[in-house]
Amino acid sequence: MNIVILGASALATAQRLKTLYPQAVIHGLRGRAEGAERHYDEFGEHLRTLYRAGQPLVVLCAAGIVIRSLAALLAEKGAEPPVLALAEDGSAVVPLLGGLAGVNRLAREIAAHLGVTPAITTSGELRFGTCLLEPPAGYALADLQQGKRFVSDLLGGEKVRIEGQAPWLDAAQLPVDNAANRVIHITAQARPAQPDELLIHPRCAAALIERPDADLSARLQQALSDADLAPETLAVLLADKSCMANADLHAAAQALNLPLRFIHNTTELPPEHHAGDDLRLLLSEQPLDIERLGQRRGRLSVVGLGPGAAEHMTPAVRRALDEAEDLLGYDTYVKMAGPLRADQCLHPSDNREELQRAAHAFELAASGRRVVMISSGDPGVFAMAAAVMEALENPQSEAWHGVELEVLPGVSAALATAAKAGAPLGHDFCLISLSDNLKPWAVIEKRLQHAAIADLAMAFYNPISKSRPWQLGRALDLLRQHRAPETLVVLGRDIGRPAEALRSLTLGELTPEMVDMRTLVIIGSSQTRRFPRADGGEWVYTPRWYPAQAD
Repeated sequence: MNIVILGASALATAQRLKTLYPQAVIHGLRGRAEGAERHYDEFGEHLRTLYRAGQPLVVLCAAGIVIRSLAALLAEKGAEPPVLALAEDGSAVVPLLGGLAGVNRLAREIAAHLGVTPAITTSGELRFGTCLLEPPAGYALADLQQGKRFVSDLLGGEKVRIEGQAPWLDAAQLPVDNAANRVIHITAQARPAQPDELLIHPRCAAALIERPDADLSARLQQALSDADLAPETLAVLLADKSCMANADLHAAAQALNLPLRFIHNTTELPPEHHAGDDLRLLLSEQPLDIERLGQRRGRLSVVGLGPGAAEHMTPAVRRALDEAEDLLGYDTYVKMAGPLRADQCLHPSDNREELQRAAHAFELAASGRRVVMISSGDPGVFAMAAAVMEALENPQSEAWHGVELEVLPGVSAALATAAKAGAPLGHDFCLISLSDNLKPWAVIEKRLQHAAIADLAMAFYNPISKSRPWQLGRALDLLRQHRAPETLVVLGRDIGRPAEALRSLTLGELTPEMVDMRTLVIIGSSQTRRFPRADGGEWVYTPRWYPAQAD
């Protein structure tokens, strides 16, 4: 859920809503709602972006502003996410869009939490106390258009009878008459809805897949047809844990828009209803509680936060952090990943425990959890992605290979520093870590020498620390054998963070005392140049071209 506010006056109500929906994210207008978790610059465009994402949207402002902002996107009623407008002080809750996506249910929940009455205007729900076109989780409406006509008939005075188990209708104020022509029918049977019928299918079937292949979707549809089960009754695909990474299985689940669960054994599964082509259809008397069937496939996302500022974090990384159940990383980086929810498990550790951290992440993900491994900058640049790959190449458990693994890039320290300075890495360059903890210093010296001879611009990571005080000085001595004292240098410290500092100077002026472990050092090539900025300071860049030289 996304909660959108325009100013600080709505923040208290937004925070009250967040206690009801802990995973919700509060969005505020930049400069006017500093307590928000995320900020935007243009209200209408931001609202449309969130609407397109398809998540529930609660906006604390006038309803008219919301409608005008979203008007160009409004088309098919069945495709609308829930959209609600709330008064800034929480005194009014108005469901606007998403009648078939649960907007009235959300309005009732929010209103009850805030102690007010929701402004429900849906005729059927006001009359009957329930939305017949939106059955609860575990049930699926067979035909929306037929359902609309059916509800219209009831509003026009027709009576109705109920056949099948529909416990959510027990408290509804329906015009029930056991002799009525109109019928609400709850059945797993495959058939079209009749003109006088509201047909609802319980999601009570599971498919146990014994042989996944490229034809799995077609085999499933055929099995359902042979078993006389409506496609809507199929609630989940099940498979053995050994199939957790099977591409055909995941493709079928995506094509059918079904969850996929993995099991150890079949002892706690519903009874078999039909045996198909290397699959079995299982049928329960009640809608299935999917969370009790096996486990989902776990996911490990290896992410880079970027240099530090929230606006430099990629949307994909922010999404992974929001979805995470467990977050692992160096303590400082875990703290930088916020805002985080109270229900998320944090596993901070020392910065030198990369392989142990990777193993811990795989164990958590192999159990079915959503796990994020956090690096600063880019996870593939002297960070955790390589450690994760190293752990997976020699796994402690084969179950690790069943984990859904993704590496999400971030803005590296070198690129962030270069961007602040101008474009000192605008031509060929290389990145070198001066840490000799995992490689011999002789290797570093050789690489520095070759890079200097090749006239590459360079960015130094891990330039100096208390335990490694001499390496930067030695590197500078080596560079000065090949580079002129006038070679330009850029020092970026804590770029993207509150204490950021940027400095440009020359190789002749640079001393190790100017640098610490949080400094990124860029050494320009012979072509790197600088010129004054209009607002003070100077721009540093390396031209895209390189002069022709004799062999």
